[in-house]
Amino acid sequence: MKSNEPLYLGVDVGGTKVAAGLVTSRGEILSKVRVPMTSREDAAAGLRSVEEAIDAALSAEPARKTSIAGIGIVSPGPVDPLRGIVVNPGNLPCWRNFPLVDEVKRSRGLPTLLDNDANAAALAEARWGAGTGYPSVFYVTIGTGIGTGLVLDGSIYHGRTGAAAEGGHVSIDYRGPLCPCGKRGCIEALAAGPALAHRARERLAARGVEARTLLALAGGDPDAVTAEIVAKAWHSGDPLATALLEETADLLAIWLGNMIDLFDPDVIVVGGGMGELIAGWFGRMHQQTAKWCVNSRCGEIPLVRAHYGEDSGVAGGAALCISPKTT
Repeated sequence: MKSNEPLYLGVDVGGTKVAAGLVTSRGEILSKVRVPMTSREDAAAGLRSVEEAIDAALSAEPARKTSIAGIGIVSPGPVDPLRGIVVNPGNLPCWRNFPLVDEVKRSRGLPTLLDNDANAAALAEARWGAGTGYPSVFYVTIGTGIGTGLVLDGSIYHGRTGAAAEGGHVSIDYRGPLCPCGKRGCIEALAAGPALAHRARERLAARGVEARTLLALAGGDPDAVTAEIVAKAWHSGDPLATALLEETADLLAIWLGNMIDLFDPDVIVVGGGMGELIAGWFGRMHQQTAKWCVNSRCGEIPLVRAHYGEDSGVAGGAALCISPKTT
Protein backbone atom coordinates (compact mmCIF):
# COMPACT_ATOMS: atom_id res chain seq x y z
CA MET A 1 0.00 0.00 0.00
CA LYS A 2 1.07 3.61 -0.52
CA SER A 3 2.51 5.27 2.57
CA ASN A 4 0.08 8.18 2.28
CA GLU A 5 -3.02 6.09 1.62
CA PRO A 6 -5.84 6.91 4.07
CA LEU A 7 -6.87 4.15 6.47
CA TYR A 8 -10.08 3.59 8.36
CA LEU A 9 -10.58 2.13 11.82
CA GLY A 10 -13.46 -0.35 11.96
CA VAL A 11 -14.80 -1.12 15.44
CA ASP A 12 -17.20 -4.04 15.97
CA VAL A 13 -18.99 -3.96 19.34
CA GLY A 14 -20.65 -7.15 20.54
CA GLY A 15 -22.09 -8.42 23.79
CA THR A 16 -18.84 -10.10 24.89
CA LYS A 17 -16.08 -8.58 22.75
CA VAL A 18 -14.97 -5.52 20.83
CA ALA A 19 -12.97 -6.13 17.65
CA ALA A 20 -11.10 -3.33 15.91
CA GLY A 21 -8.87 -3.16 12.86
CA LEU A 22 -7.27 -0.91 10.29
CA VAL A 23 -8.75 -1.19 6.81
CA THR A 24 -7.66 0.26 3.48
CA SER A 25 -9.95 1.99 1.01
CA ARG A 26 -9.91 -1.28 -0.98
CA GLY A 27 -11.37 -3.27 1.91
CA GLU A 28 -8.13 -4.97 2.92
CA ILE A 29 -7.88 -5.56 6.68
CA LEU A 30 -4.28 -4.79 7.65
CA SER A 31 -4.51 -5.79 11.31
CA LYS A 32 -7.12 -6.52 13.94
CA VAL A 33 -7.41 -6.92 17.70
CA ARG A 34 -10.07 -8.12 20.15
CA VAL A 35 -10.71 -7.08 23.75
CA PRO A 36 -13.47 -8.09 26.19
CA MET A 37 -16.63 -5.99 26.18
CA THR A 38 -17.95 -4.91 29.59
CA SER A 39 -21.61 -4.90 28.66
CA ARG A 40 -23.31 -5.53 32.01
CA GLU A 41 -21.96 -2.64 34.05
CA ASP A 42 -22.61 1.06 33.53
CA ALA A 43 -22.34 3.09 30.33
CA ALA A 44 -18.86 4.37 31.21
CA ALA A 45 -17.53 0.82 31.56
CA GLY A 46 -18.89 -0.06 28.14
CA LEU A 47 -17.27 3.01 26.63
CA ARG A 48 -13.94 2.10 28.24
CA SER A 49 -14.04 -1.25 26.44
CA VAL A 50 -14.46 0.52 23.11
CA GLU A 51 -11.63 2.92 23.91
CA GLU A 52 -9.38 -0.02 24.89
CA ALA A 53 -10.05 -1.69 21.55
CA ILE A 54 -9.22 1.51 19.68
CA ASP A 55 -6.00 1.93 21.68
CA ALA A 56 -5.03 -1.69 21.01
CA ALA A 57 -5.66 -1.31 17.27
CA LEU A 58 -3.55 1.85 17.12
CA SER A 59 -0.76 0.23 19.15
CA ALA A 60 -0.67 -2.66 16.67
CA GLU A 61 0.11 -0.24 13.82
CA PRO A 62 1.90 2.72 15.47
CA ALA A 63 3.48 3.95 12.23
CA ARG A 64 0.06 4.32 10.62
CA LYS A 65 -1.74 6.34 13.29
CA THR A 66 -1.50 9.55 11.31
CA SER A 67 -3.06 7.90 8.23
CA ILE A 68 -6.41 7.21 9.92
CA ALA A 69 -9.12 9.26 8.23
CA GLY A 70 -12.13 8.10 10.21
CA ILE A 71 -13.65 5.65 12.67
CA GLY A 72 -16.67 3.49 11.88
CA ILE A 73 -18.41 1.69 14.75
CA VAL A 74 -20.94 -1.11 14.38
CA SER A 75 -23.25 -2.35 17.11
CA PRO A 76 -26.19 -4.69 17.45
CA GLY A 77 -29.44 -2.86 16.92
CA PRO A 78 -31.47 -0.99 17.60
CA VAL A 79 -29.26 2.02 16.96
CA ASP A 80 -29.94 5.48 15.58
CA PRO A 81 -27.27 5.91 12.89
CA LEU A 82 -28.52 9.37 11.99
CA ARG A 83 -27.73 10.70 15.51
CA GLY A 84 -24.95 8.26 16.42
CA ILE A 85 -26.86 6.79 19.35
CA VAL A 86 -26.99 3.20 20.61
CA VAL A 87 -30.65 2.88 21.55
CA ASN A 88 -31.24 -0.34 23.55
CA PRO A 89 -29.67 -3.58 22.22
CA GLY A 90 -30.62 -6.58 24.31
CA ASN A 91 -27.02 -7.82 24.56
CA LEU A 92 -25.61 -4.39 25.44
CA PRO A 93 -27.59 -3.50 28.58
CA CYS A 94 -24.91 -0.99 29.60
CA TRP A 95 -26.20 1.46 26.99
CA ARG A 96 -29.62 3.04 26.74
CA ASN A 97 -29.85 5.98 24.32
CA PHE A 98 -26.09 6.32 24.62
CA PRO A 99 -24.36 8.95 22.38
CA LEU A 100 -21.46 6.69 21.40
CA VAL A 101 -20.40 8.73 18.36
CA ASP A 102 -20.14 11.98 20.32
CA GLU A 103 -18.09 10.26 23.03
CA VAL A 104 -15.60 8.75 20.58
CA LYS A 105 -15.35 11.96 18.56
CA ARG A 106 -14.58 13.86 21.75
CA SER A 107 -11.75 11.51 22.73
CA ARG A 108 -10.24 10.87 19.28
CA GLY A 109 -10.86 14.01 17.28
CA LEU A 110 -11.71 12.02 14.16
CA PRO A 111 -14.83 11.76 12.00
CA THR A 112 -16.87 8.94 13.54
CA LEU A 113 -19.93 7.07 12.32
CA LEU A 114 -22.18 4.41 13.84
CA ASP A 115 -24.52 1.87 12.30
CA ASN A 116 -26.28 -1.42 12.87
CA ASP A 117 -23.82 -4.29 12.39
CA ALA A 118 -25.86 -5.95 9.62
CA ASN A 119 -26.24 -2.67 7.70
CA ALA A 120 -22.50 -2.09 7.84
CA ALA A 121 -21.69 -5.67 6.82
CA ALA A 122 -24.06 -5.28 3.88
CA LEU A 123 -22.19 -2.16 2.83
CA ALA A 124 -18.81 -3.91 3.04
CA GLU A 125 -20.11 -6.78 0.91
CA ALA A 126 -21.59 -4.36 -1.63
CA ARG A 127 -18.42 -2.28 -1.82
CA TRP A 128 -15.69 -4.93 -1.64
CA GLY A 129 -17.20 -8.39 -1.22
CA ALA A 130 -19.69 -10.80 -2.75
CA GLY A 131 -22.09 -8.00 -3.72
CA THR A 132 -19.58 -5.99 -5.74
CA GLY A 133 -21.04 -4.76 -9.03
CA TYR A 134 -24.69 -5.27 -8.12
CA PRO A 135 -26.93 -2.16 -7.92
CA SER A 136 -28.98 -3.57 -5.03
CA VAL A 137 -27.72 -5.97 -2.36
CA PHE A 138 -29.82 -7.71 0.28
CA TYR A 139 -27.55 -9.04 3.03
CA VAL A 140 -28.51 -11.67 5.60
CA THR A 141 -26.40 -12.71 8.58
CA ILE A 142 -27.46 -15.92 10.32
CA GLY A 143 -26.02 -16.86 13.69
CA THR A 144 -27.33 -16.40 17.22
CA GLY A 145 -29.85 -14.07 15.57
CA ILE A 146 -30.75 -13.05 12.04
CA GLY A 147 -29.87 -9.57 10.83
CA THR A 148 -30.31 -7.94 7.45
CA GLY A 149 -29.16 -4.91 5.53
CA LEU A 150 -30.18 -3.35 2.24
CA VAL A 151 -27.76 -1.41 0.03
CA LEU A 152 -29.11 0.52 -2.94
CA ASP A 153 -26.67 2.02 -5.46
CA GLY A 154 -23.85 1.93 -2.92
CA SER A 155 -25.81 3.43 -0.01
CA ILE A 156 -27.41 1.83 3.04
CA TYR A 157 -31.17 2.18 3.05
CA HIS A 158 -32.02 3.49 6.51
CA GLY A 159 -35.65 4.54 6.14
CA ARG A 160 -37.23 7.52 7.85
CA THR A 161 -35.78 6.99 11.34
CA GLY A 162 -32.74 4.81 10.65
CA ALA A 163 -34.54 1.63 11.72
CA ALA A 164 -35.22 0.07 8.30
CA ALA A 165 -34.23 -3.43 7.16
CA GLU A 166 -34.89 -5.30 10.42
CA GLY A 167 -35.66 -8.33 8.29
CA GLY A 168 -34.85 -10.83 11.03
CA HIS A 169 -37.97 -9.67 12.85
CA VAL A 170 -40.38 -10.22 9.98
CA SER A 171 -42.88 -12.84 11.13
CA ILE A 172 -43.87 -15.76 8.94
CA ASP A 173 -46.09 -17.42 11.57
CA TYR A 174 -48.14 -15.31 13.97
CA ARG A 175 -48.73 -18.42 16.10
CA GLY A 176 -45.03 -19.27 16.13
CA PRO A 177 -42.51 -19.14 18.97
CA LEU A 178 -42.00 -15.93 20.88
CA CYS A 179 -39.00 -13.95 19.64
CA PRO A 180 -36.81 -11.94 22.05
CA CYS A 181 -38.12 -8.84 20.27
CA GLY A 182 -41.61 -9.57 21.64
CA LYS A 183 -43.24 -10.69 18.38
CA ARG A 184 -44.21 -14.25 17.45
CA GLY A 185 -42.94 -16.25 14.50
CA CYS A 186 -40.06 -13.99 13.48
CA ILE A 187 -37.64 -15.75 11.17
CA GLU A 188 -34.98 -15.25 13.86
CA ALA A 189 -37.09 -17.23 16.34
CA LEU A 190 -37.56 -20.00 13.78
CA ALA A 191 -34.28 -20.35 11.89
CA ALA A 192 -31.37 -18.82 13.85
CA GLY A 193 -28.86 -21.03 15.69
CA PRO A 194 -30.72 -21.23 19.03
CA ALA A 195 -33.97 -22.11 17.23
CA LEU A 196 -32.26 -24.94 15.33
CA ALA A 197 -30.77 -26.31 18.55
CA HIS A 198 -34.14 -26.03 20.35
CA ARG A 199 -35.93 -28.04 17.65
CA ALA A 200 -33.21 -30.69 17.81
CA ARG A 201 -33.58 -31.02 21.58
CA GLU A 202 -37.37 -31.29 21.26
CA ARG A 203 -37.11 -34.08 18.68
CA LEU A 204 -34.59 -35.99 20.76
CA ALA A 205 -36.76 -35.66 23.86
CA ALA A 206 -39.73 -37.06 21.91
CA ARG A 207 -37.63 -40.15 21.12
CA GLY A 208 -38.48 -42.51 18.30
CA VAL A 209 -36.11 -40.69 15.94
CA GLU A 210 -32.88 -41.99 14.43
CA ALA A 211 -30.15 -39.65 15.61
CA ARG A 212 -27.32 -41.76 16.92
CA THR A 213 -24.57 -39.47 15.60
CA LEU A 214 -26.28 -36.33 16.85
CA LEU A 215 -26.78 -37.78 20.30
CA ALA A 216 -23.24 -39.14 20.46
CA LEU A 217 -21.77 -35.74 19.58
CA ALA A 218 -23.78 -34.28 22.47
CA GLY A 219 -22.28 -36.81 24.87
CA GLY A 220 -25.58 -38.65 25.11
CA ASP A 221 -27.30 -35.61 26.63
CA PRO A 222 -30.09 -34.13 24.46
CA ASP A 223 -29.97 -30.91 26.49
CA ALA A 224 -26.34 -30.38 25.38
CA VAL A 225 -27.22 -30.12 21.68
CA THR A 226 -26.17 -26.87 19.96
CA ALA A 227 -26.44 -25.63 16.39
CA GLU A 228 -22.75 -26.50 15.93
CA ILE A 229 -23.43 -30.10 16.98
CA VAL A 230 -26.35 -30.32 14.52
CA ALA A 231 -24.00 -29.11 11.77
CA LYS A 232 -21.38 -31.73 12.62
CA ALA A 233 -24.01 -34.46 12.73
CA TRP A 234 -25.35 -33.42 9.32
CA HIS A 235 -21.87 -33.63 7.80
CA SER A 236 -21.69 -37.17 9.24
CA GLY A 237 -24.97 -38.15 7.61
CA ASP A 238 -27.24 -38.09 10.68
CA PRO A 239 -30.90 -38.36 9.50
CA LEU A 240 -32.37 -36.10 12.18
CA ALA A 241 -29.76 -33.38 11.61
CA THR A 242 -30.50 -33.56 7.88
CA ALA A 243 -34.24 -33.22 8.48
CA LEU A 244 -33.74 -30.29 10.84
CA LEU A 245 -31.57 -28.40 8.36
CA GLU A 246 -34.00 -29.14 5.55
CA GLU A 247 -36.75 -27.56 7.66
CA THR A 248 -34.52 -24.56 8.39
CA ALA A 249 -33.77 -24.10 4.70
CA ASP A 250 -37.49 -24.24 3.90
CA LEU A 251 -38.34 -21.67 6.58
CA LEU A 252 -35.66 -19.36 5.20
CA ALA A 253 -37.01 -19.89 1.67
CA ILE A 254 -40.52 -18.82 2.75
CA TRP A 255 -39.06 -15.72 4.36
CA LEU A 256 -36.80 -14.94 1.38
CA GLY A 257 -39.82 -15.14 -0.89
CA ASN A 258 -41.29 -12.25 1.11
CA MET A 259 -38.02 -10.32 0.97
CA ILE A 260 -37.78 -10.76 -2.79
CA ASP A 261 -41.38 -9.67 -3.30
CA LEU A 262 -40.69 -6.58 -1.21
CA PHE A 263 -37.22 -5.57 -2.45
CA ASP A 264 -36.49 -7.54 -5.67
CA PRO A 265 -32.72 -7.25 -5.05
CA ASP A 266 -30.03 -7.99 -7.63
CA VAL A 267 -28.23 -10.38 -5.27
CA ILE A 268 -28.75 -11.99 -1.85
CA VAL A 269 -25.57 -12.35 0.22
CA VAL A 270 -25.58 -14.72 3.20
CA GLY A 271 -23.08 -14.35 6.05
CA GLY A 272 -22.80 -15.06 9.77
CA GLY A 273 -21.74 -18.06 11.81
CA MET A 274 -24.39 -20.29 10.20
CA GLY A 275 -23.90 -18.83 6.74
CA GLU A 276 -21.48 -21.51 5.59
CA LEU A 277 -23.77 -24.23 6.90
CA ILE A 278 -26.83 -22.78 5.16
CA ALA A 279 -24.82 -22.39 1.93
CA GLY A 280 -24.99 -26.16 1.61
CA TRP A 281 -28.75 -25.76 1.18
CA PHE A 282 -28.78 -22.91 -1.33
CA GLY A 283 -29.97 -25.22 -4.12
CA ARG A 284 -33.00 -26.34 -2.16
CA MET A 285 -33.72 -22.80 -1.00
CA HIS A 286 -33.73 -21.59 -4.63
CA GLN A 287 -36.25 -24.30 -5.53
CA GLN A 288 -38.47 -23.63 -2.52
CA THR A 289 -38.40 -19.85 -2.82
CA ALA A 290 -40.16 -20.06 -6.17
CA LYS A 291 -43.18 -21.56 -4.35
CA TRP A 292 -43.34 -18.61 -1.93
CA CYS A 293 -42.72 -15.70 -4.27
CA VAL A 294 -45.03 -13.98 -6.77
CA ASN A 295 -42.00 -12.73 -8.69
CA SER A 296 -41.75 -15.18 -11.60
CA ARG A 297 -38.09 -14.26 -12.11
CA CYS A 298 -36.98 -14.83 -8.53
CA GLY A 299 -34.79 -17.73 -9.67
CA GLU A 300 -32.53 -15.25 -11.46
CA ILE A 301 -31.38 -13.69 -8.17
CA PRO A 302 -28.01 -15.16 -7.10
CA LEU A 303 -27.83 -16.52 -3.56
CA VAL A 304 -24.17 -16.29 -2.54
CA ARG A 305 -21.91 -16.73 0.47
CA ALA A 306 -20.49 -13.55 2.03
CA HIS A 307 -16.85 -12.64 1.43
CA TYR A 308 -16.20 -11.35 4.94
CA GLY A 309 -16.65 -13.92 7.69
CA GLU A 310 -16.00 -13.00 11.31
CA ASP A 311 -14.37 -9.78 10.08
CA SER A 312 -17.61 -8.40 8.63
CA GLY A 313 -17.99 -5.92 11.51
CA VAL A 314 -14.49 -4.48 11.17
CA ALA A 315 -14.82 -4.23 7.38
CA GLY A 316 -18.32 -2.82 7.73
CA GLY A 317 -17.21 -0.15 10.17
CA ALA A 318 -14.52 0.97 7.74
CA ALA A 319 -17.00 0.95 4.85
CA LEU A 320 -19.20 3.42 6.72
CA CYS A 321 -16.40 5.97 6.65
CA ILE A 322 -16.09 6.04 2.88
CA SER A 323 -19.60 5.31 1.74
CA PRO A 324 -21.68 7.73 -0.32
CA LYS A 325 -24.32 9.72 1.53
CA THR A 326 -26.82 7.18 2.86
CA THR A 327 -30.50 7.37 1.97
